[in-house]
Amino acid sequence: MTRIRSLALAGLTAVASTAALALPAQAGTHTARHDATAARCQYPADVLDLTDWKLTLPTGDEEDPTQITQPRLATFSAKPWFQTTAGCTAVRFRAPVDGVTTGGSRYPRSELREMTDGGEEEASWSTTEGTHTLVVEEAFLALPDDKPHLVGAQVHGGDDDVTVFRLEGSKLYITDGDDSHHHLVTDDYELGTEFEARFVARDGKIDVYYNGRRETTISHDGDTNYFKAGAYTQANCDNSDPCDSDNYGEVRISRIQVTHS
Repeated sequence: MTRIRSLALAGLTAVASTAALALPAQAGTHTARHDATAARCQYPADVLDLTDWKLTLPTGDEEDPTQITQPRLATFSAKPWFQTTAGCTAVRFRAPVDGVTTGGSRYPRSELREMTDGGEEEASWSTTEGTHTLVVEEAFLALPDDKPHLVGAQVHGGDDDVTVFRLEGSKLYITDGDDSHHHLVTDDYELGTEFEARFVARDGKIDVYYNGRRETTISHDGDTNYFKAGAYTQANCDNSDPCDSDNYGEVRISRIQVTHS
């Protein structure tokens, strides 16, 4: 059984705290500044602009996962599913194989869903009117055992995903509908490697970019689209063991931006 696990980022906090105790008196200003930074990123919304998003967590009742909307999302975190990283540089999203799923999916998620009007309404836009762009700077940190598949960002349309960034082991794909292997971006992705994912939808097509380079174009004519980003684990207790919260997929996001024009 293959086990792929995350980088030991949490250990940075303990190391920093120990080092601070050993600093001479003149380092007090630096320590105070560090404490102030930590206080500023108490919540993920202190790191990312989550004004026009809502969050779905892998918790709650069967087929009725927890959803956090604005204004609650502005002051919300949930260890270990949705929390800031040490140093206030990003937000970590985690979804275990035994997590609660939505009624329309077999897989759990800790994922943002695009909203409008300050988070009050669900976004729904057309690929044939205007230009719609999502930019996400992210890194895959952990993959489930046995079936190490994880989605990090996507364009969703109505009842199903349109195109996503999907990692399978070390192979990073861009999908096209049900074709999960539509385009291979790289076959040697290493966990913890940050990259920029970009979707640009216009004129009935979606251009998909990886680190600024256009990788593929998806043809899609639809008017019920919206963006999603986070950790959408493509495994569950039927195909991944052990069936517990220590078996999960995890993503780190340091930037997320949506524009419509």
